[in-house]
Amino acid sequence: MTTSAPSIAAIVPCYNEEAAVGQVVTDLRNAVPGISVYVYDNNSSDATARVAAEAGAIVRTELTKGKGNVVRRAFADVDADIYVLIDGDDTYAVDDLPQMIAALQSGPYDHVLGVRRQTTTTAYRPGHELGNRGFNWFVGNVFKSPVNDMLSGYRVFSRRFVKSFPALSREFEIETELTVHAMSLRVPQIEVPVGFKDRPAGSESKLRTYHDGFRILSLIVGLIRHERPMMFYGIVGAILALLGLIVGIPVIVDFAQTGLVPRFPTAILAMGIVLLAFMSWTIGLILDGVLKARRELSRLNYLGHDAPRVGPGA
Repeated sequence: MTTSAPSIAAIVPCYNEEAAVGQVVTDLRNAVPGISVYVYDNNSSDATARVAAEAGAIVRTELTKGKGNVVRRAFADVDADIYVLIDGDDTYAVDDLPQMIAALQSGPYDHVLGVRRQTTTTAYRPGHELGNRGFNWFVGNVFKSPVNDMLSGYRVFSRRFVKSFPALSREFEIETELTVHAMSLRVPQIEVPVGFKDRPAGSESKLRTYHDGFRILSLIVGLIRHERPMMFYGIVGAILALLGLIVGIPVIVDFAQTGLVPRFPTAILAMGIVLLAFMSWTIGLILDGVLKARRELSRLNYLGHDAPRVGPGA
């Protein structure tokens, strides 16, 4: 029994990408015949929407600034079997897309991460590659799942991944949220090397190195608090317990030597800090139970969608 080919939709977030978006749309349509290209114009002040439409894209507008807002809107609105997420700045090698789609179907997998490989020596801005490596190491160790390019904006997803993804981030932290969601839900995923080049003339990066770096770090800490509560509150509790011990040791020594507590306020402070440590551990235990229930619901929602189809005749 034969079935129709799976539908494929590309989601292209754009903000003032007049110089690049037309080429991205054209390359996508040439690389994957039949693909539907959705360009989400994120309140651009140039001709991004017009250029994208002329190249054959379906253009939609998201007025709330931020890539995360665009992804949340697109994941809710677009209906397809396979989803492609790619930036509209023409830095990613669209020629690698058929290989990424084939990888998704071969598993089948739910998430294919495009790991950037520079095709020019200046593709990465100074500090970005080092920061990316640091985030990869940190998140990979915390969530016990190796990742080589968690900040990549080039990914392919199954329908069940997209429709089970909450998309809470507002800006460039969305890539981190996508990565951690895949790790937490333990979906089948794979990495594929992809080409990465300089932006074309007239296109400027919207990523603010320090501002967005701190936002990503803040999101990672928040995700650890929600996805690894025993670790987070266990560490906080251990720090508090150690601090309470340091504050209380002189009081204990005095009491052992004299049988008196001459530093009564210090004793109360030490006891209060230790009580906070026990409260932190208790919060971690409670939230760990809540996390288990939440993951069970997320898993059931994920399983409510069909696995990726592998093409005609599958």
